[in-house]
Amino acid sequence: MTAPRVVIADDQELIRTGFRLILTARGIDVVGEAGDGAEAVTETRRLRPDVVLMDIRMPTMNGLDAARRILDDGAGCRVLMLTTFDLDRYVYAALSIGASGFLLKDVTADHLAAAVRLVDTGDALLAPSITRRLVQRFAVEDRQGGQPRVHQDLSALTPREREVLALLGRGLSNTELAHALTLSEATVKTHVARIFAKLALRDRAQAVVLAYETGLVTPGED
Repeated sequence: MTAPRVVIADDQELIRTGFRLILTARGIDVVGEAGDGAEAVTETRRLRPDVVLMDIRMPTMNGLDAARRILDDGAGCRVLMLTTFDLDRYVYAALSIGASGFLLKDVTADHLAAAVRLVDTGDALLAPSITRRLVQRFAVEDRQGGQPRVHQDLSALTPREREVLALLGRGLSNTELAHALTLSEATVKTHVARIFAKLALRDRAQAVVLAYETGLVTPGED
């Protein structure tokens, strides 16, 4: 498997250096660094990495705005947000725009490398249950405040696909979905893939956000 190409964006040089040394030692290619969000966008467009490690709080342009611009470019780059808080509302906003998860800055070396490799494969770092906790805290507030949505229109989905999306929103795995719907896992995977394609979703974490923001699942619902 080809090693992921990574850009590290953080306004603290010590953190950038430490992460670069950790990743390089584990066979991951760090192709660039950025000290603020604007530079992160420029370097990502220039270098076309597979993964960007993006600090949320940076000068000039914050990490959330930078991530949005990078993901809107449609180059297939994955973004992992870096934060010092495990329930930061900006993490929720980042998931809404398509970030593949978040890492705390005190992450272990092995976890950092594993996370980069995981999202490079197209998966989401966050377990749906963790994403659900974030969404339950912020989705209602943001919906009332008129914040932008992932994708409001679910009319493209079949009734079965809406049912699958609702269960995804509750954090069910493919195995659990198959059991709940009395389907094979292969059929479930097909439904999930079609949902992602129709709604332009990148991963399951973003699907959880969407299920809550559209009201398909409501906070506190079992």
